[in-house]
Amino acid sequence: MKKKTGIFGGSFNPIHVGHIALARQLLKCAGLQEVWFVVSPQNPWKSEQELLDDESRLNMVRIALRDEENLLASDYEFHLQRPSYTLNTLRHLSEDYPDREFVLLIGGDNWKQFDKWYGYQEILSNYSIVVYPRRGEHAEEKKLPENVSVVDTPLLDISSTEIRNRILQGQSIHGLVPKSIESLVLRNYQK
Repeated sequence: MKKKTGIFGGSFNPIHVGHIALARQLLKCAGLQEVWFVVSPQNPWKSEQELLDDESRLNMVRIALRDEENLLASDYEFHLQRPSYTLNTLRHLSEDYPDREFVLLIGGDNWKQFDKWYGYQEILSNYSIVVYPRRGEHAEEKKLPENVSVVDTPLLDISSTEIRNRILQGQSIHGLVPKSIESLVLRNYQK
């Protein structure tokens, strides 16, 4: 029996308590054995200022997940050709880990534009997709492909952008990021 592994990709700029709470929920309601937080490398078309360097973001994810059962930080995309398309990531993961069944975890906002993703038909043909609600976006449950399911997870209204903005305005981020990385987040994002 293959180990059911959720792929939770993102820039995690920075990782916050909402990401972790969501992953815990997805473990349960999607019947996953593990969730891998796949940290996306710097996108060549995005401004360097918008994104903290790859290693710093990965390090914060590793520390934040240190005591979390079945939630793991992954730098897998750092070693792939860029830009990192989800299809390529899933193909490579499937080759490198034949003992696992990979499940793509995406927000309702991404599902809404999924038909614009590179190789989306191949992803739909070969992988299960679990869609979770995002602020202002709830996936329509009707007309979903067979291997796509919508889960009803609590909507945690926290964003990395909000955290970065609070830091720039000198406001507290206490409770928005794991305690284990709070000082690191402040140090990394203060201008």
